[in-house]
This record gives sequence, structure tokens and C-alpha cells, in this order.
Amino acid sequence: MSTHNGPSQDFVALAEIELCGELMIAASAAGEERLSFARIDEVLEVDRATELPSVRIPAQASRRPN
Repeated sequence: MSTHNGPSQDFVALAEIELCGELMIAASAAGEERLSFARIDEVLEVDRATELPSVRIPAQASRRPN
């Protein structure tokens, strides 16, 4: 039995992989032992000052077929 739900699930997975990759790059470039919460928010483009969380659409999502 397959758990694959089609192309939309693929794009979610690709977006998650892209975000993880960005965090790994930032972590490897960091001078400190761990990334601060502020740096993680910056890398993920999260704005904690707003009441509602900012939504970031990863690059892979913009390549979604119609």
C-alpha cells in the first residue's frame, strides 16, 4: 500500500528539505556552537514580533505545475 499522495505532497517535502538545508548552511557558517533563536528566525524568515506568524513560501512551491 502506497502512502504517496501525489505531487502536492512532493512539493511540501521539497519545501521542508529546502528549509532544513538553509538551516544547515547557516549552522555550518556560524561562529558559535549553536544558532540562536533569533538567527534561526532570520534564516527561516520568521517574524516573531507580529501577532500572526509570517508565512514563507519556499522556492520549490513556486515551481508547482498547474
